[in-house]
Order: sequence, then C-alpha cells, then structure tokens
Amino acid sequence: MSPAADGLLFGTAGVPLSSSDDSTLSAVEHIRELGLSCLEVEFVKGIKMGPETAGTIGERARRLGVRLSVHAPYYINLNSEERATRLLSQERLLKSARLAAAMGARSVVFHAGFYGKGTAEAAYSAICAGLAELMSVIRTERIPVTMRVETMGKRAQFGSLEEVLQLCRDVDGLQPCLDFSHIYAREGRVNSFPEFERVLGKVAKKLGPAALRNLHIHIAGVEYNHTGELKHLNLQESDFRYDEWLRALREAGAGGLVICESPNLEADAVLLKDVYLAQVVKH
Repeated sequence: MSPAADGLLFGTAGVPLSSSDDSTLSAVEHIRELGLSCLEVEFVKGIKMGPETAGTIGERARRLGVRLSVHAPYYINLNSEERATRLLSQERLLKSARLAAAMGARSVVFHAGFYGKGTAEAAYSAICAGLAELMSVIRTERIPVTMRVETMGKRAQFGSLEEVLQLCRDVDGLQPCLDFSHIYAREGRVNSFPEFERVLGKVAKKLGPAALRNLHIHIAGVEYNHTGELKHLNLQESDFRYDEWLRALREAGAGGLVICESPNLEADAVLLKDVYLAQVVKH
C-alpha cells in the first residue's frame, strides 16, 4: 500500500548513505529502490549544479515517480547589517529557485537569517522586506516553485513557529517548512500528541486548512539544551515521540513531503514510512 495522493510521502535530505555513489542521479534511483518517494536536493554548501544537470535529474525523477525539493545554501542572512550580504542572500535564493524549476522540484527550503544585535521585531521587518522583494522577482520570472522558510532550532536564529507562520501570512506566496525537531529543541517541548495537534492547528488557523494538505516537513531525533538545537540524532536514540507525531499528522489529514535528516537518513525515513502506513492500515 502507498500513501494516497494527498497523504504523506517520505524521503531523505540528500543522497542516501547506501547509494552506489554520491551523485543526485544515483540518489533518485536509490530512493525508489528503498521504497521511498521523495528526495531533497541539498545545495546547503553552495550551488554547484548547472541547468542541464538539473534537467537530467528532473527527467529521471519524473520517470521514477520521485518528488523533488531543494534546500538552498546555508549562507543566507536577510537581516545582515551588510547590504551586500542581504543582496547575495537574495541572489542565492533566486538561483536555487531557478535550478529547482529546471529539475521540476516544487519547493525550495531556506533559513532566513539571524537576529543579530537588533530586536526580534527589527529582524522580522528586514527579513519580511527582503523576501517580499525576492517573491516579486519570482512572480515576474514566473518560476513555478514554492519558497519555504524553515522553523529553526537555535534561539539565536530567526525562525520560531510564530515568526514563520506570520511571515507566510505577510509575504504573498511564501509557505513554511515545518522542522519539528527544531520546534522541539527551540521550545524544549512540543513532543506529545496534544502538542503536535496544537502546532498543526496553528498552521491551519494562520494559513488555512489547505496548508495542511501541502506541507513540507523536516524531521530527525535531536539533542538540545537551553540555547536550542545541538545536533541531530537517530530517532530511536532520541526521546522524540515520532509515533504520536505521525498520528497527529494523520488525524489532521496532513499531506506533503516528510524529509528525514537523521544521521542514518534512509533508515529513519523507512522507519517513519512503515509506522505511518501501519497507522493508515489500522485506521
């Protein structure tokens, strides 16, 4: 049994560890061999792919029925004091969006920036303005991708759940990437069925119920302290209640992509898919 078209699809952040080589082309084929359904192409350390290669990857993904997304470079700070850094950040996001479109990826995930020396409110205003400019260019170029701002795990980083959802209300076309490991690490809570339900309820209230049927989710086990996220862990080596989390998603009618970022990548992605499908069958 496979998830319904509007259900959850599971995959990895980057090339599965058991792929024959570290190319994205091999990763697409191996994702299908593993029984998974999606792959997030990682540009996190820089964009080193051209449009022709992106097109080849996209064609292979379409042929195999693998859904693609892209993670933009980490080197983005739309709240930098330096105008050059802000402009470079916009350019990296735009280049990511163009390449995502070339490979048929529907979403581009990104980190928006840091609070820096100013207030959270000032950071919000700067990031909101920068993204509004970016989205205007994306609309003008008619780039058919959804830009997704990620919830962040460190408290020094812009990207609380509330900030991300408000940004998606204020910037036309923007959608969230819900990283539940980051939400848990940042808050030191949100690790039970009622808390997962409340998060999904906030998404539906802020962005409309349709947003729940088109989610982009990151997940891993996580180690954290008072500053937030420290590092990713394998799910079964962490205290994250992924069975309750999956139940909350299923009962909310959630659909979209679940991208696993655990150190063991495909092992946890397959684990989550199996638990989810067992819950679907049971109910």
